[in-house]
This record gives sequence, C-alpha cells and structure tokens, in this order.
Amino acid sequence: MTVIYSILIAFFLDIIFGDPYGFPHPVIYIGKFITWMENLIRRKAQKKNFKKFGAVLLLSTVSISFLTAYLVTGAAYRISLFAGIFVEGFILYTTFSVKCLKDEAIKIYEVVNKGDLKEARKALSYIVGRDTNELEFDDINRAVIETVAENTVDGFIAPLLYGLVGGAPLAIAYKAINTLDSMVGYKNEKYMDLGFFSAKTDDIANFIPARLSPFFFSIGALFLGYDYKNAFKISIRDRKNHSSPNSALSEGAVAGALGIQLGGTNIYFGVPVFKPTIGDKIRKIDSGDIKKTCKLMYGCSISSIIVMTVIFILKESMI
Repeated sequence: MTVIYSILIAFFLDIIFGDPYGFPHPVIYIGKFITWMENLIRRKAQKKNFKKFGAVLLLSTVSISFLTAYLVTGAAYRISLFAGIFVEGFILYTTFSVKCLKDEAIKIYEVVNKGDLKEARKALSYIVGRDTNELEFDDINRAVIETVAENTVDGFIAPLLYGLVGGAPLAIAYKAINTLDSMVGYKNEKYMDLGFFSAKTDDIANFIPARLSPFFFSIGALFLGYDYKNAFKISIRDRKNHSSPNSALSEGAVAGALGIQLGGTNIYFGVPVFKPTIGDKIRKIDSGDIKKTCKLMYGCSISSIIVMTVIFILKESMI
C-alpha cells in the first residue's frame, strides 16, 4: 500500500513543479547512456550486426535503469518507511510529465495567437519528431494536439500503471524503454536495425496503457462537458488509423471529444509519411483546441489515478 502514497506524492509534485529547467532529470542520464552506447556500437560493430547490438542496447539501458531505482528505493526504505515513501514518490514524479506537456503546449498556443509563424515552428520542433519548417498554423495546431494526446499515455497513464504494479523501479524501466524509442526507434535507414527491438518493446509496453486511455479520456470529457460518447466511439473506430499500434487510441479520443480531425501526411527527415485521418471533420481545428486538449489531458490523468488506485486498493484488500 505504500506505493499509493508514493504515487500521490509524485502526482502532486508533477502538477505543481513539472520539469524545471536545469533539473537533473533521470531521463537526461538515460539519454546520455543511450547516446554513449549507440556511439560505441557504431564504432565497434559491423552494420550487419546492428539489430543484435540493438537488443544489447535495449537490455543494458532498461536493466541499469531498473536496478538503479531498485537500489535507491531499497536503501531509502531501510532508513525509514517515511524516507522510502518520499524517495519512491520523488522517483515516480520524474516519470510523470503532465505539467511539462501542458506548459510546452501552451507556449506554442501563445506564439500561434501572436501570429508568429517562424517562432511557432521553432517551438513545435522541440516537442515533435516531424519536420516543422514548412508547417502552417493549422498544421501546428494539429501537431500540438496530437502530441499532447499521444504523450498522455507515455507521460502519465503508462508510468502510473507500471508504478502501481512494480513501484518506482518498474516505472523507471518503462521510462527507459520510452526514451529508447524516442531516440533510436525511427523507421529510417539509420535506425531501422539498431532501434528495431526498442521500437517493438515500446509498442508492447504501451499496449495496455493505450487501450485504457479511451476510458479515461471519455471520463475526463464527460466532466469537462465535451462529447464523451464520441470520444470513445472515435477512439475505437479509428484505433488502427496510425502507423503505431497504440497512438490512434488516445488521439481518437481527443478528436472525438472535440469534434475535429487529426492525422494525415507529415514530413519526417525530408520524407513525406502518409497517415490515415483520425476523427470526423465536424469543424476546423483552431488554437483554442490546444487548451481544450490540455484540459482533457488533466481530466484523463485525474480519472486514471482515481480509478487505478481504487482498483489497486480493492485488489490488495482482497488478498
């Protein structure tokens, strides 16, 4: 039951502080390790063995991340129960990114509303993988909404679920998988082999969290006065309209709740990548939908933490 207290600490720390600039975030060090390993592999291994060494990259990154969190939380619990709960809560806090996502989205919203297209493209480039140099305001609004919707899963629902199941060590292990996918999980010539196992593992790790997201987004939409029935309907109907097996579920929920259409063609590394559309174009997307999506993210996060912790407590009381 101590993990419940840790998760509540983590949630409130994230809502209040987010990810302050200059904060020594574990993901920074996970990223540095991934970069070091990638450079080592490219120097020492032959290209035909990249897929095999990609598995080594995955296993080493995840195992070191898990073990580090396990040792730190274990040491804290040996000091005292209070110290253990707080340290585990602090580590879990670093796996959540609700406020950070909202802050970055609102920055772009404000720049868009000022009419500064160049600055909006630049700000967007910090949070998306697609090329932003040729995007217009409509494309930028859509990109922000898609990013917030998709990242609600890996920025809260997934680490929450893994935190409940395995505490801070499992949540950090998930974050390592997620970081690997964001750094080497691209389907291009450079990372097709090296990032193969990382990308597949991320898909597996997000499989259940993504499929929980329609329920939580719909609950959030209900309390916010958005179209909660359509949120669930579109999420299920268009769940396969994405190259990722998981992303269309959360994007579909947001599209349905707001009555907008997401998806379509994007440019990655100079190459057009066609994606099916998600949702019905009941109305045109505008910058205000960025704020609405952030509200949906908060509603989804609050509903997920309530529902999942209640289920966890009931399960524990029955054992």
